[in-house]
Amino acid sequence: MDITSAATILVVDDHRETVESLLKILQKEGYNVLVSESGEEALDIIRKQPVHAIVTDLKMSGMSGIDLLRACKAIAPEIEVVLISGFGTIETAVEAIKEGAYDFITKPFKKIMLTKTIQKALEKQSLAVENRYLKEQLKDLKKGKRVIGISATMRRVMDVVYQVAPSSATVLIQGESGTGKEVIANAIHYYSSRADKPFVKVSCAALPETLLEAELFGHERGAFTGAIARREGRFEIANGGTLFLDEIGEMSMATQVKLLRVLQEGEFERLGSSKTIKVDVRLIAATNVDLLSAIKERKFREDLYYRLNVITITLPPLRDRREDIPLLAEHFLSIYREKNNKAIKGISKEALDILSNYPWPGNVRELENTMERAVVLARGDLITIEELPETIKGGSQDKDYLIIPLGTPLEEIELKVIQETLRQVKGDKNLAAKLLGIASRTIYRKLDELEKADMAPGS
Repeated sequence: MDITSAATILVVDDHRETVESLLKILQKEGYNVLVSESGEEALDIIRKQPVHAIVTDLKMSGMSGIDLLRACKAIAPEIEVVLISGFGTIETAVEAIKEGAYDFITKPFKKIMLTKTIQKALEKQSLAVENRYLKEQLKDLKKGKRVIGISATMRRVMDVVYQVAPSSATVLIQGESGTGKEVIANAIHYYSSRADKPFVKVSCAALPETLLEAELFGHERGAFTGAIARREGRFEIANGGTLFLDEIGEMSMATQVKLLRVLQEGEFERLGSSKTIKVDVRLIAATNVDLLSAIKERKFREDLYYRLNVITITLPPLRDRREDIPLLAEHFLSIYREKNNKAIKGISKEALDILSNYPWPGNVRELENTMERAVVLARGDLITIEELPETIKGGSQDKDYLIIPLGTPLEEIELKVIQETLRQVKGDKNLAAKLLGIASRTIYRKLDELEKADMAPGS
């Protein structure tokens, strides 16, 4: 593998001249280079996109290079960090290596020393990622667990999952209902060092305020009406593992205060008790609510939001990852075929086209329900249009998008877009030209070329 062509290096320094010098050297070596003038900004970058290595100055205003190193190793342990300083001492270098730095380089440094160090750091990072990937595949094969998706958006999501899973960072998963937030939370736990510990799930919308507090923190006998015995809360049950709080945007302000304390101090009391309980729990939260809007409406605490929003993963709706629909449909077919003891071989092309073209307002959950229904109703050995709900068959007729296979020639794509736009506007070439932002004569010319091609001998 060509490490250079695939690697992203983040340069962090509050001196513009140094940044420009490093940028020039690394870009000449063929790396994709990002720059930041502060440690705080650098952390924001690595939360949002994959970074393979960081080159950072030791002494900066605000967050130092050592502080950035520690924070980076907590959020994304596999990123290799190279520290550079004009004030190098043996003690500082030893401290940096102990904290997880790949190397410590003193100024002035030679270009060849810098590039060789980065190359070796990337080789180490690449090997670690490859080993982790192989282990994950073996675990998936043994346990049958995997996240279904080949689309670019889902690959990016899984890149973040793999990167943050080994850390202890709190993760906030955002996305519409039915996009698979619980599946991603499960994957983060599954790929973490806590995988053999409990993965505990709580829906914050399913319980009223008093019961949710008791569910999370537990209660003593007599703490409230109906508390006939002492009960451990979900935080205690999840100790050493992961707690997944779904629909956290529905949590009351009073419960949010208690949750904030657990996140800050790692301790709480059961309802009706003064005894403090300490726990080691990784928290993953999910919401389909815009929490920033909820903060403005005073329905969600801003300090809790920033505690939760260490790492954010935003899941795309199914309509934005249509390449994954056939895979998901086949996946659910195999599940419900076995559950219902049905000898169904597959899905007909016509039915698959309808599934692929439907906008799926209910996302993956709606697709799963549709496939379960189709399996139950199927009379033959294929899922056909007859087994699909009328709402889905009707919803696929007037689509306002095209699905174009990867590798389709640009000329063919252009023609398909023109033809579909003309179909939508019932043949009005002037209106189609306005919608596409091209001259109407271009449409006439393209259609004329198509007609001549169709009439050519042998066509």
